[in-house]
Amino acid sequence: MENLALKRQGALALTPDPAFWAGRRVLVTGHTGFKGSWLLMLLDALGALTTGLALPPDTTPSMFDLIDGATLCDHHVADIGDAAAVEAIFAKAQPEIVLHLAAQPLVRASYANPLGTYRTNVMGTAHVLEACRKVGSVRTIVSVTTDKCYANDGRTQGYREDAPLGGHDPYSNSKACAELVSACWRDSFLGGQGVGLATARAGNVIGGGDWSADRLVPDAIRAFSAGRTLEIRNPDAVRPWQHVLEPLTGYLLLAEALAADPNRFAQGWNFGPAASDMASVRDVVDLLAGHWDVTQQWTAQPGEHPHEAAMLTLDSSAAAEALGWRPRLTLGRALQLTADWYRAADKRAATHAQAEDFLAMAPA
Repeated sequence: MENLALKRQGALALTPDPAFWAGRRVLVTGHTGFKGSWLLMLLDALGALTTGLALPPDTTPSMFDLIDGATLCDHHVADIGDAAAVEAIFAKAQPEIVLHLAAQPLVRASYANPLGTYRTNVMGTAHVLEACRKVGSVRTIVSVTTDKCYANDGRTQGYREDAPLGGHDPYSNSKACAELVSACWRDSFLGGQGVGLATARAGNVIGGGDWSADRLVPDAIRAFSAGRTLEIRNPDAVRPWQHVLEPLTGYLLLAEALAADPNRFAQGWNFGPAASDMASVRDVVDLLAGHWDVTQQWTAQPGEHPHEAAMLTLDSSAAAEALGWRPRLTLGRALQLTADWYRAADKRAATHAQAEDFLAMAPA
């Protein structure tokens, strides 16, 4: 831990430490999803002993299946809405570190099923944290929420970690609730047990392996591949776009810091892109089309759409100063890697290569 503190005094962005992760018992919830599958590959590269707890992949194809994710962890299928199932898996795995990613992650899906969204994102988080409290082996928890957990007031400057929580739609609001649940379990139970619990708020993640509906990059890839015009809901909406490996390495660095000092780092943390990589939806589509070598037409999707914020930016200066975390990829490079992944014949090899290259990369 002393080496970690010394490294944080340097000017360069840090990379997760293999010496810390090698042989470490880690439990990942949501490991069958897009971000979770990338996290499995990172943890495998770092030598961790990983247990996964999640529902089956909800897309066909799925990244988890294409990278043979079940070979990268002790794979368990369970619903975090089922408290007894969660506690049984924790009791078997005896994890030291928990990375909680499982969620209903889509804004539009939350309008279609608000109660299911709250069941997963709020009560599911409570079940995971209660299992952490009961199992006794857990020393470090990173609970992942979202940049949308803030009460969006239309500001153009980045939201800092002390901005008010809120959320207009059920997804965003449920993630703000998950922040409050995490704070409650930290203050009421886990902090007194010496367990470090922090929350992590990332931007709009992109990268190979996402086939979700109603997400910009997978929708664009499907349209480009079929040679059809892409329909987009809000072409002028501005978002904090970032490659999926950016926040994931932030979560790992945060876990290392929590293990070193569970009190100092037990709070919410932003992991967003550089201000220069904030971009509108239309700009992202145009850049991605260029990397796909198409002159792609897009059109605004007709009809009424559920409310979504027009502007959302994050201030991640706290993570840079205290954790040594900084973005490594420009938006253009992130989109190039995304296009390369979707075109790769061997998705597992492409994922492994991009993860290894990223870990060795200097900041952008």
